[in-house]
Amino acid sequence: MQNQSFITEFVLLGLSHNPSIQKIIFVVFLLVYIATIVGNMLIVVTILCSPALLGSPMYFFLAFLSFLEACFSSAITPKMIADSLYERKTISYNGCMIQLFAAHFFGGVEMIILMSMAYDRYVAICKPLHYSSIMNWRLCGILVGVAWSGGFLHAATVVLFTFQLPFCGPNVIDHFICDLHPLLKLACTDTHILGLLMIGTSGFMCIIIFCLLLVSYGVILFSLRTHSAEGRRKALSTCGSHIAVMVLFFVPCIFINARPPSVFPFDKLVETFYTMFTPLLNPLIYTFRNREVKNAIKKMWKRLVLVSGEK
Repeated sequence: MQNQSFITEFVLLGLSHNPSIQKIIFVVFLLVYIATIVGNMLIVVTILCSPALLGSPMYFFLAFLSFLEACFSSAITPKMIADSLYERKTISYNGCMIQLFAAHFFGGVEMIILMSMAYDRYVAICKPLHYSSIMNWRLCGILVGVAWSGGFLHAATVVLFTFQLPFCGPNVIDHFICDLHPLLKLACTDTHILGLLMIGTSGFMCIIIFCLLLVSYGVILFSLRTHSAEGRRKALSTCGSHIAVMVLFFVPCIFINARPPSVFPFDKLVETFYTMFTPLLNPLIYTFRNREVKNAIKKMWKRLVLVSGEK
């Protein structure tokens, strides 16, 4: 079936029409985006430059997660920041499909990586004697490959479904990004069945993975009763960071995707938090609660100062 769309571009209404508020949005979100990229890439570089951290699967996955957060934010935020400078905000049809694909691709990959991190913690805490034999680099590579493949399959499914929709009427999207629900609303056909399919592919996937993660961390926390006080403290600190990141990611994801295809007034607020602030908060959560990462950052900073002083 060929796409029957007569629309070559969409008009985005953004967050506000008020020029003064748009200037505030530009400044605030530009600062948030810069902090997001710097924070996440700092974690990536720190782990890559610290052999002790890079040799641990936990930090390998953390570096990969931080890289994904930077990519996810970059797929959406720069366009939004640039649009805040213009009264009329537009995105081409192809650009809309690319943005939709990128958001679902990096989001799908992140879901599987969060599952991999939970499994890593489960093995480390519940099966410590077998940790090195189970969490070897071959398994880490397989998990990353599954994450890339799963994210691509999910995003390709969403975009292929959306690409079949005919857009022949209004082209105004009451949002700051090309999101699935507003696009379904604009289609010149009955999208009820397609909307339910999207709930099946996106919403149920979020719910199932979130429930699996809750169960896995529940098992981990229950098993800590047999550990020493110091072991419990360290495990709780690590798992606490993972759980906080998991909740920040999955709660908005479930709200947006696991519901009947409709558009609510506060969708944009939830999407703003999900796409802008969650990628910023993740590196802060991991850095402030992890002594090893903080020490590695300090050592790297001292090395940079010494190298700069020698020059």
